Amino acid sequence: MGNAAKRVKKSAAAYRSIGEAAEELDLQPHVLRYWEGKFTRHLKPMKRPDGRRMYRPDDLRALQAIKLLVHEKGFTLKGAGQLLNNQGLDAVLDGAAILGSKTNVQQSAQPSTSEGPARKLQDSVRAAFSYEDAAQKTGLKGAERLETMLSDLMDIKARLDAARLRKAA
Repeated sequence: MGNAAKRVKKSAAAYRSIGEAAEELDLQPHVLRYWEGKFTRHLKPMKRPDGRRMYRPDDLRALQAIKLLVHEKGFTLKGAGQLLNNQGLDAVLDGAAILGSKTNVQQSAQPSTSEGPARKLQDSVRAAFSYEDAAQKTGLKGAERLETMLSDLMDIKARLDAARLRKAA
């Protein structure tokens, strides 16, 4: 692509070639082609008569959501696909998507009367990932934060070990 083409700023509604879309998302074009096969429900770029892909604004939104889930949140492609199918692009891009299936989301809105070990483990993991926020709120510093984090991780490991033993028995 020439320098003149790079200087042109496209409108948000303009279609983008695979190279432009990849550059805008800081990804390689082969990644976009691969994701097309994995996220057929959300990615449907238009193909020109000469076979070149042109990404619509909706496709770019879908690519942004997939990139957020896979590259930033650490989801597998299958997990990202399930979350997108269950909760939609808007929920993911707005940060409102909740881990778990639709039924789990509906159940979590109602108070749970009996918490099973899986629910407790999920809560522990959720708390561990929101550790930075909790540490700032409680005012813990340096070594105290590390000791608390180590204690939390050891507790999670003990729960996992206990669950494995129950499953093996």
